[in-house]
Amino acid sequence: MAFLRHVGKHGDRKVAVVFREVPGEAHMCLVTYTETLNQHIHDPMMQCIESDIGQNSENLADALNRTYTKDGRPILTYLHMEGLLKKVNTELVVMTPAPNTRIKLNELNSILDEMKQGESAVRRLAELDASTGLQSPGDVARRLRGDQTATSIPNAPDGILGDTTLAKQRLEQAQRMEREAKGLLAEAQRLIEEATAMDPGVAPVATTAPKARKTKAKVNT
Repeated sequence: MAFLRHVGKHGDRKVAVVFREVPGEAHMCLVTYTETLNQHIHDPMMQCIESDIGQNSENLADALNRTYTKDGRPILTYLHMEGLLKKVNTELVVMTPAPNTRIKLNELNSILDEMKQGESAVRRLAELDASTGLQSPGDVARRLRGDQTATSIPNAPDGILGDTTLAKQRLEQAQRMEREAKGLLAEAQRLIEEATAMDPGVAPVATTAPKARKTKAKVNT
């Protein structure tokens, strides 16, 4: 089963983690209790979480700010105005990206923050908290990114990345950007279809993108 970011539990209650860290209070996060939401906000929010945009957003809030309730209001604004965002200590939130996978949010935040500084951080934290019975944070972090194996450089000191590692990192970044772009295009098409269904007169005029100029390969004879 695929991993699903931004979902977890606070005690026995299911939550969506909207902000994994509160600015100025890194030990706190903002969540919404999904089981208490009305259907007109619950369903589009879960669709957003499961979408490419939601899964490629570092904070769910970024995606929710571009997603609307069934009555046309931005979900993030609705959650804020209705008092549905709750501040919770990250140590008390357990992320559940898959049925048999659990990791505390404060540990996941540390992993993700260190991942920005290099792959060596993931290796150092891979066995963190193994004795508690929770999923290995390093494994969860790698699987959330879609990595199959950790990148390693034989005989290379920590902090020094080889060309192969750097190339893989750039490729992963490009692939993430491509997935997010596809998600944005799909969301744009959905909004266009909804707008056209509401009022056919607002249908956009079709445009044709310029074709890329092809160059003929030189053949050595």
